[in-house]
Amino acid sequence: MSLWSAGPSHRARSSPVLGALFVAAAAFCLTPWASPALALGLGAAFGLVLGNPFALRSAVAAKWLLQGSVVCLGFGMPLAAVARAGVAGVGYTVAGIATALLLGTLLGGWLRVERQTAFLVTAGTAICGGSAIAAVGPAIGAAAESMSVALATVFVLNAVALYLFPPIGHLLGLSQGQFAVWAAVAIHDTSSVVGAASAYGPRALEMATVLKLARALWIVPLALGAAAWHRRRRDAIAGAAEAPAERVAPPWFIGFFLLAALVRTLFPADAVLVLDALAHAGRVGLVLTLFLIGAGLSRATLRAVGVRPLVQGFLLWLAMGGLALFAVWRWVPA
Repeated sequence: MSLWSAGPSHRARSSPVLGALFVAAAAFCLTPWASPALALGLGAAFGLVLGNPFALRSAVAAKWLLQGSVVCLGFGMPLAAVARAGVAGVGYTVAGIATALLLGTLLGGWLRVERQTAFLVTAGTAICGGSAIAAVGPAIGAAAESMSVALATVFVLNAVALYLFPPIGHLLGLSQGQFAVWAAVAIHDTSSVVGAASAYGPRALEMATVLKLARALWIVPLALGAAAWHRRRRDAIAGAAEAPAERVAPPWFIGFFLLAALVRTLFPADAVLVLDALAHAGRVGLVLTLFLIGAGLSRATLRAVGVRPLVQGFLLWLAMGGLALFAVWRWVPA
């Protein structure tokens, strides 16, 4: 997820009327008329034009709402279907992560992007957008500015992907399975992957969610590896004694997603309606999540991005999207 706090100017502009408008817009995102793309656009417009009156609270709410919604989606997917999707896409996940890390490192050096920012943009593209940046940043001692710039870069590209991927998929005649693999490999954040896949179709949503969560599990080894690399580099420069490893929080909600899928598998048929209702609540929750994420965008954040990190992120995203699309067209059956 790409989440950050709004600046003081946004908090200062808070008022009862603005707060009421924000709550009304959030409530609209719970209705059948709100699509993932519309919710993200509405939130971004709110953040950029009016300012988010609940910046800190909505950022925290978006994090927990995303995780809870993903868990709820598990109630609509039997464990066997989850396993099949995960096994089918493991090769694409590993290849995509390795390719993104290599290309991102090369692009960051070529464009002379600040070292920490370049690595964070690369990590966010390779694994899971803002979640990876939030985990890797403290592990390498990244400055707040570097994390903010990387988050903003990933947010902008996520928003573009959410709007562009479904029309491109339809234009190229991709099946729902093909689109799911493409979205899970080429879009950064879980929220945008699920949002784009839900707009494409129910099978695309099911498969893309599983593949994206499998990709998110790589946050832990990447953060641990980055922390070890950072310590060695720091000690080589300063001759300092080795410090204890930074704590990396694993994405526990993925385990709860699998438990929800197990419940779907084990419960009797007369409980299916209840489980389907929970899965539907997860899909609605994801739409609201996208609104809250969009509302976290501010003009100050956009100004902080700068040209080089954005170019690095765009070129890396374009390369990964193109390579993943070619792989899907060449090797994933329709």
